[in-house]
Amino acid sequence: MPDVARPYAASNALEDTGQMPALFVRERQPTPSPPPRPTGPDFDRIQHGKEFVALRKTFRRFVFPMSLLFFTWYMMFVLLAAYAHDLMSRKVWGEVNVGILLGLGQFASTILITIAYLKFANKRLDPQVEQLRAAVGAGER
Repeated sequence: MPDVARPYAASNALEDTGQMPALFVRERQPTPSPPPRPTGPDFDRIQHGKEFVALRKTFRRFVFPMSLLFFTWYMMFVLLAAYAHDLMSRKVWGEVNVGILLGLGQFASTILITIAYLKFANKRLDPQVEQLRAAVGAGER
């Protein structure tokens, strides 16, 4: 861009573009760095090991069926609430109807699933995790 304060001054192409050469810059040669040393367990080897695969299989054997069961139960409740008004409003005793009982059943089933998972994890998963930790030398610090 020409200098408007000095219209007759000769302009420098580098000044016009704003790309002035850097001063006092040395070419740096990259210094080769030593390869990083592993500081912890080899997680890739652990993940593909037979112990971890067995642990995941045990975990999935509980979680997937239980999730499917709960999702089916929940969707049944939602669909009944949306389309079966006569059934859901049927009185059981006093002002308590089927809809209220099924809604409370959602809370109860969540608590029961949580308790079942805790028992399952304590009995089946935790021993496998401890064996895996011992095998790879990744004990608690």
